Amino acid sequence: MDGRRRNPYELTEDTPVYVISVAAQLSGLHPQTLRQYDRLGLVSPDRTAGRGRRYSARDIELLRQVQQLSQDEGINLAGIKRIIELENQVAALQARVAEMQDALDGAAAAMRQREAAVHASYRRDLVPYQEVQQTSALVVWRPKRQQSSD
Repeated sequence: MDGRRRNPYELTEDTPVYVISVAAQLSGLHPQTLRQYDRLGLVSPDRTAGRGRRYSARDIELLRQVQQLSQDEGINLAGIKRIIELENQVAALQARVAEMQDALDGAAAAMRQREAAVHASYRRDLVPYQEVQQTSALVVWRPKRQQSSD
């Protein structure tokens, strides 16, 4: 959630509003098939206080996906359940990566600010030292002759 207050009457794709007969019509499946999918844990709608099922738009889309995988792709229900679990896991991991990227971006921005503050605090009367490059010139050193005191 983004921290803003939501209108309790706002409908989203996760709002459970459809009774089983409407969900069956929208998904093109028989109500008994929806009950079976619920028992198997493929599509688990919310429940009312009286234990009635309430499906969301996301649940309807998932029902259609289950039907497509089963009928068009020939995948059994156990395989479909595993696919759904893996897709949910991938979505959770992608959300976590996005959170970590945001945290990393924030830390990088804070580091740049601290670095800029350090650079701004440099004394202006100091001159940076540049190392003299070595050359291959030969310098001969001769000690001064000592004068004898005779």
